[in-house]
Parts: sequence; structure tokens; C-alpha cells
Amino acid sequence: MQTIQVAELKSHFSDVLKSIKNEGEQFIIEYGKQHEKVAMLIPYDKNIEIQNQREFGLYKGKGGFSIKDDFEMSDEELLGI
Repeated sequence: MQTIQVAELKSHFSDVLKSIKNEGEQFIIEYGKQHEKVAMLIPYDKNIEIQNQREFGLYKGKGGFSIKDDFEMSDEELLGI
């Protein structure tokens, strides 16, 4: 994973996108004199993998669950109303 300043990203944007697309490279974008990390560029398919994985605080790595496709619950049932 590489870090890149905003000014450098602006001048090499096409090259950065090619690197992301062809090599799966990931970039952290830094902003300002303090090099504050503000964003991340990752391959699109990697983002889909990340969104599908979700971990729950204290139970991280201790279990899991799955929801069947035919599961239905109204907002009222969820809230116990």
C-alpha cells in the first residue's frame, strides 16, 4: 500500500488508476503539510469483498451468522412494537 499526496495524485491520476486496475495497488491519499490521511483508493472488486465482511465489536472472530433469502421482518417486529 502506497501513500500519495493530493498534488502528486492530481498530476499522476491516470497512472495511479492504471496501477490500481492492473496491479491491484492500493493508495492512501494524504492532504496538507501535516500529511493527514483522508482517503483510500482501492480496486473496485476489493471494495465489494470488504462490504460483504462485517465484524461485530466484542464478538470479533468468535462466531458468525447467516440470514436465509426468504427471511422477512417488519420494522415494527424488529423494534418490538
